[in-house]
Amino acid sequence: MFKLNEIKELIKLVDETSIHELELENEGSRLTIRKPGKTEFVQVQPAMVNGGQPVSVPAVHPAVNTPAPAQTNAAAAPAEADANLHKIVSPMVGTFYRSSSPEAAPFVSVGDRVGEKTTVCIIEAMKLMNELEAEVKGEIVDILVENGQLVEFGQPLFLVKPE
Repeated sequence: MFKLNEIKELIKLVDETSIHELELENEGSRLTIRKPGKTEFVQVQPAMVNGGQPVSVPAVHPAVNTPAPAQTNAAAAPAEADANLHKIVSPMVGTFYRSSSPEAAPFVSVGDRVGEKTTVCIIEAMKLMNELEAEVKGEIVDILVENGQLVEFGQPLFLVKPE
């Protein structure tokens, strides 16, 4: 059974990414959020939200208040320049954080040496903090996203020169 505030949070998350469809199943309820074009709706099947009342909520149009994905072109240029660099990519959709708290120093900076188990960032997804490890031994060459930025599944976050 999905709560209305969870659905609203998922709509916002889908709206802020290039994901076009999200499908979840929980306790026999199925939630599908799609962005096929100009008309976008959230559908819950079977209708078990708010005491069994059907829910169809229009999603926010993706062209409104969505930041331009300028980082994708910037990320592609360094990757093409040196094919020997290892990309650390996001394993999920969420918010990228360089440190464990606003007051803490970043986990890594450009020029830092990392090992396979070195924590490089945190990805927050659905209020869960997920630490991401480097998975390769080497030197951080570039950080491709900004602190607090929403990231997508498979999006490159760091470039590492392997040892």
